[in-house]
Amino acid sequence: MSEGGVVALAGGVGAARFLEGLVQVMDPAELTVVVNTGDDRDFFGLRVCPDLDIVTYTLAGVVDRGTGWGIEGDSFALLEALRRLRSDDVWFNLGDRDLATHVHRTQRLRDGASLCEVTAEVGAAFGVRARLLPMTEDPAATIIVREDGTRTDFEEYLVRDGAPDDVAAVDLSAAAAARPAPGVIDALESARAVLVCPSNPIVSIGTILALPGVRAVLRARRDAVAVSPIIGGRPVKGPADRLIPTAGVEVSALGVAQLYRDFCSGMVIDTVDRELLGPIRDLDLRARAEQTLMRSSRIAADLAAVTLEMAGAR
Repeated sequence: MSEGGVVALAGGVGAARFLEGLVQVMDPAELTVVVNTGDDRDFFGLRVCPDLDIVTYTLAGVVDRGTGWGIEGDSFALLEALRRLRSDDVWFNLGDRDLATHVHRTQRLRDGASLCEVTAEVGAAFGVRARLLPMTEDPAATIIVREDGTRTDFEEYLVRDGAPDDVAAVDLSAAAAARPAPGVIDALESARAVLVCPSNPIVSIGTILALPGVRAVLRARRDAVAVSPIIGGRPVKGPADRLIPTAGVEVSALGVAQLYRDFCSGMVIDTVDRELLGPIRDLDLRARAEQTLMRSSRIAADLAAVTLEMAGAR
């Protein structure tokens, strides 16, 4: 086992809640989180990085617990004013305090700072001790291809259109053409453990894996441990059930295991899916059934501890 810290691949609310548990059971300074940027886009001239912000706000303890995104108790005065002026395209909710993050990020990027630098600045301002890395600093938009041939970016599909089930394909070619952000490959190569958070395996983890060199490093190690985001054949949150079939596997913890089997050595699934332990082990993966629905920070911490133990890092 190498001597570096722990690296987690992450994207979305489930990942953020798992990471919230992880920093309770290990030193946050030893944690590097590689975060999906396939959802990033500009709104009203501001660069918004949804998954980076969800992870930052959750680890800072300021996230809106009801939605899993945004800042608790935020107001929306600016958006309400914008809707009076241009109601046709104001469909992505950005709170007033949340907007400060995007204003800062946009200005710093315009001044020549890198996304890695800005991400570190934002994390430090919010008191986050873990190292947060965007998966890439290059454009890497995830495109959802609909059955009628329409192509939309992921946020348009999810938020504007309500995540309908008419998905024909998910296009990750932009991520496949992007470069991993500085530090990503080094972190994966030197980590003493790699964890895959309970995130959408197609549009959160799949984007990271699509980056050149990432999957090859993970395959060479083949010791990552993943937590399934699917419980009882359904995602806890988000449209994974509409997207996983595009990869040719079933919507289940077993389907996720099939997607990860080439680079993972173990998987944690929920107790309701205990009957899948055997089929997952038949894929040459170690498997444990635990409570994975993180209704509290204590459950998240217990789940994180089990995952670290399976990865040999606890």
